[in-house]
Amino acid sequence: MSALLEVTGLSRSFGEVQAVKGIDFTVAEGRCVALLGPNGAGKTTTIRMLTGLLKPTSGSIEYPGRAESADIRAGIGYLPQSPAFYPWMTGFEFVTYAGKLCGLSGAESRRSAGEWLERVGLKDAAKRRIGGYSGGMKQRLGLAQALVHGPKLLIMDEPVSALDPLGRREVLELITQLKRETTVLFSTHVLHDAEELCDDIVIIRDGRIALQGELETIRNEHRLPVIELLLEPDEVTIKWAKTFIASVDAAGEEAHRYVSRAEWRGNSMTLDVREMEGAREYLLRTLADHKVKIVRLNAGYSTLEDLFMKAVSS
Repeated sequence: MSALLEVTGLSRSFGEVQAVKGIDFTVAEGRCVALLGPNGAGKTTTIRMLTGLLKPTSGSIEYPGRAESADIRAGIGYLPQSPAFYPWMTGFEFVTYAGKLCGLSGAESRRSAGEWLERVGLKDAAKRRIGGYSGGMKQRLGLAQALVHGPKLLIMDEPVSALDPLGRREVLELITQLKRETTVLFSTHVLHDAEELCDDIVIIRDGRIALQGELETIRNEHRLPVIELLLEPDEVTIKWAKTFIASVDAAGEEAHRYVSRAEWRGNSMTLDVREMEGAREYLLRTLADHKVKIVRLNAGYSTLEDLFMKAVSS
């Protein structure tokens, strides 16, 4: 796959504060990429530099295949976190206007606006004033204006963070369809959205890249077997939990052979285990020996959220 976007040594400072600190990543054509990180990590600053809204302090942003003199914005569709609209315009008028701003003729803008308003589910509301649109409708309208000129790359900043559950589901389903047709880069701190949509992830922490690559590859390389326990919160359980955690941390103890880390919260325990079958057998045996009452036992593997928390906190 050819690279559609190449970022090298990208940095941005605001006075003495360095928001983005020399990051490098590539977006391949036809991929859906999630830019992940906690609030304040530098995601929005990065997005604004990629779209030409903010000049980098240093580093380069390259769109291979485009002439050096070409305006990169012609090939980009952009949906900001909080898109602004003219409330007195109709949806059709606004998207047509956006098409003309992107260089389409009047006829081309009207044709494309009608097509995209239908695609995003706003055909019946196209002649209504935007001031009467719901939050989910406005976000879908924002997608229509971002795509009206047929960009090769769709860039979105937290596209569903401000929506209610129904609006989120509508927009996520729409993005799922769109990523089959164009390259997508979006920022989010909602890991479930990234897992559902993306092919690749770039995790940013404090303006630097903490981890990046193909989602499935990263999961396979970093995932760990995990056992989660929900126990009765009685004195027997509390006493056993304290003793068990101490034995996990002590080399030479049997628990240490099977469990690499144990975390106790309330009446639940999360265990990173070295080998699933042996750890599960040992755990069931020791729980029975100490008469600890089990409410639930789940055996599986660490999630993207576990990986994310480790990447941004290490």
